[in-house]
Amino acid sequence: MGIASKPLIVAATSVAALSFVSSAQAGTNGGAAAPSAPLSGGSEYGLSAPTSIAHPVVTSLSVPSTSVPGRPPRVTLRIDEAHVDTVSATVAVSDLSTRRAAIVVSLGWVHTGRTLSVSWPRGATLKAGSYHVSVSAHDHHRRSLTRGAHSSGVTALTVAAPTPAPAPAPAPTPAPPVVEAGVPSPAQTVASGAVFPVAGAHNFGGPDNRYGAPRSGHVHEGQDVLTAEGTPDVAPLAGTITSTSYQAGGAGYYAVEHTDIGFDLVFAHCEASSLAVGAGQAVAAGQALCLAGQTGDATAPHLHFEMWVGGWYAPGGHTIDPLPYLEAWEQAGK
Repeated sequence: MGIASKPLIVAATSVAALSFVSSAQAGTNGGAAAPSAPLSGGSEYGLSAPTSIAHPVVTSLSVPSTSVPGRPPRVTLRIDEAHVDTVSATVAVSDLSTRRAAIVVSLGWVHTGRTLSVSWPRGATLKAGSYHVSVSAHDHHRRSLTRGAHSSGVTALTVAAPTPAPAPAPAPTPAPPVVEAGVPSPAQTVASGAVFPVAGAHNFGGPDNRYGAPRSGHVHEGQDVLTAEGTPDVAPLAGTITSTSYQAGGAGYYAVEHTDIGFDLVFAHCEASSLAVGAGQAVAAGQALCLAGQTGDATAPHLHFEMWVGGWYAPGGHTIDPLPYLEAWEQAGK
């Protein structure tokens, strides 16, 4: 065992000697030995590079993309800087067509880390055009804003006059009512001296008061003219009274007139004891027939007015919509 171990000792000694000679030779030749790892420094050895100096940065700038001419829109902003409480800030609105500032507002020394609202000078206005709203700032060491892709402190603003609303289209001229052949038109009845059948304030009610509105087991065959109790109902056209009667479950007190131009007219729901005409009596346009009431099947005072062509309940006789005639007579009386 002792003999075998001697060569190993020699080998180790030889390696040590080589290392010593190499180091000695380097000194002899005048070259500087490379410093040991701990002295060479650099981030690759875990030592950080010198830290950068902090600058103010705009972390928020809120400006509407469009506005209308006049008072500048609301602008808010926020500036941050590490370990700095206040910075001096200015906001400018620059007209891109002239490359000049249109409005400049000095905010003075403002707190960092807070959302600020710009107070525009009294009388400040912007005309239509394209603008840039920009923020500039510096801290107490005169370090100015850091500008980057996401915190440039500059944004665009377009000021444009609102598009005027289109003028409303003119109301279409109502088409004349369709009248069957041989039947006088509303205009012809006006020319014949027709008057409105209710001599007082009135209205035509709603859809349930219209001609053709559904009823239990039938449809409404007339037009209701709503008015106050006791308002006179008059003959619209000259003619002859053919019937007066009472119907408890329907028309109440009513009168029927055959006019000189061919229509038969029905006046229903007259006030009790108010009928002023009788069968066979000739009447003139505008002559009082009864007073408006709510007798029969009615829940409010009104005139139920029907117009018949071909005779009232005569073979081939039928009702027509009275509203176009009533509207024409109403208009003619104004």
